[in-house]
Amino acid sequence: MTAPEPLVTTQTPVTLVGGGGLRDKDLHTCLTRGPVLVAADGGADAILGRGLRPDAVIGDMDSLTAAGRAELSPRVQHHIPDQDSTDFEKCLTRIAAPLVLGVGFTARRLDHTLAVFNTLVRHPTRRCVLINKSEAITLLPPEIALPLEPGCRVSLFPMGAVTGQSSGLEWPIDGQGFAPDGAIGTSNRATGPVHLTLDAPRMLVFLPRGRLNVLLEALEAASRWAEG
Repeated sequence: MTAPEPLVTTQTPVTLVGGGGLRDKDLHTCLTRGPVLVAADGGADAILGRGLRPDAVIGDMDSLTAAGRAELSPRVQHHIPDQDSTDFEKCLTRIAAPLVLGVGFTARRLDHTLAVFNTLVRHPTRRCVLINKSEAITLLPPEIALPLEPGCRVSLFPMGAVTGQSSGLEWPIDGQGFAPDGAIGTSNRATGPVHLTLDAPRMLVFLPRGRLNVLLEALEAASRWAEG
């Protein structure tokens, strides 16, 4: 499938806002890192309600209120009517940026959260970190070094068949085959700095929210999954 043409192109990180349980603290944290502000459909109402204006609103527009639509300039509203993708996917595939910080996507409906995780795995070249009250979540790159302290939770969840190698984990993953219907790696712990390598873009990592900066700095230094 041909990738959609980008609607937002920037050399700086982007804050992407959904309508699912947005917290002011999380939004502020994201905007500090990603000053370009994009809303997924009804996420625009959450932004407008905080006195902010999105640079773009992308989605099928079935959640954005009439009041929100009227308050926004037509030039920032990008109506994507297809029903074969979620609003999160519509946004992620149309943002060309070094990093997307997603907030308001993992705090409410579990089926929506699972759909977001599915999108991360199906579009591994789009680097995105999801943030909520307790966690920072991302698709692991081919290799990453995380300077974590002993005892820090490192939860790994496979979204497909994947293997890898590790150092610095209480329960190493070397030689283990992971799959959603097989072995998973949740509630692992660091024994010190962690180094991970994966053979496929199918492993999510969940770190405590307080390790967000560590994760972002590690991702910046990490290689990316290749196209195709």
